[in-house]
Amino acid sequence: MISSSLKGLGRECRNILQKYSQKSPVKLGSLAKELNVKIKVSNMPMGISGQIKREDGEYVIRINRYEKRERQRFTIAHELAHYLLHRELIDRSPNGIQDNVLYRSGQPIEIEYEANRLAADIVMPRSLVEEKFDALSREGLSDEDLIKQMASEFQVSLTAMEIRLSNIHTL
Repeated sequence: MISSSLKGLGRECRNILQKYSQKSPVKLGSLAKELNVKIKVSNMPMGISGQIKREDGEYVIRINRYEKRERQRFTIAHELAHYLLHRELIDRSPNGIQDNVLYRSGQPIEIEYEANRLAADIVMPRSLVEEKFDALSREGLSDEDLIKQMASEFQVSLTAMEIRLSNIHTL
């Protein structure tokens, strides 16, 4: 089943995303490399999570070195989503798209919502989330412990996992 956030993507992009959605945690570095996007860890101002822009003919994602690894992973997925969905916006601005800690970039809010939805699909593929949720549910864990284990499995924040589970109606 193709998630609604993937429907607007070309077949080649969907196939690449599908390839990386078979096992958790999703290998975001390998995914970016296959999409010809470089990832750099950078000293960024406080309050800035990431940026994607075109530099010397290449697309480069910069992530804030001072943020937690789980946050960095979602930021990478978010910036990859901008690359897949909003490349023309990246190309139009010399600074590309720069997102603050709330994933706001100065772009229309719908653009950020689209990027967040696709980012969640990238870093927490629905089929893997549902499979892991079903397995852990059989263990009789509390919701809190279940969310902690799943967040650890997918290497995302507790908040990101809680939102993902809520959005796919498993909690």
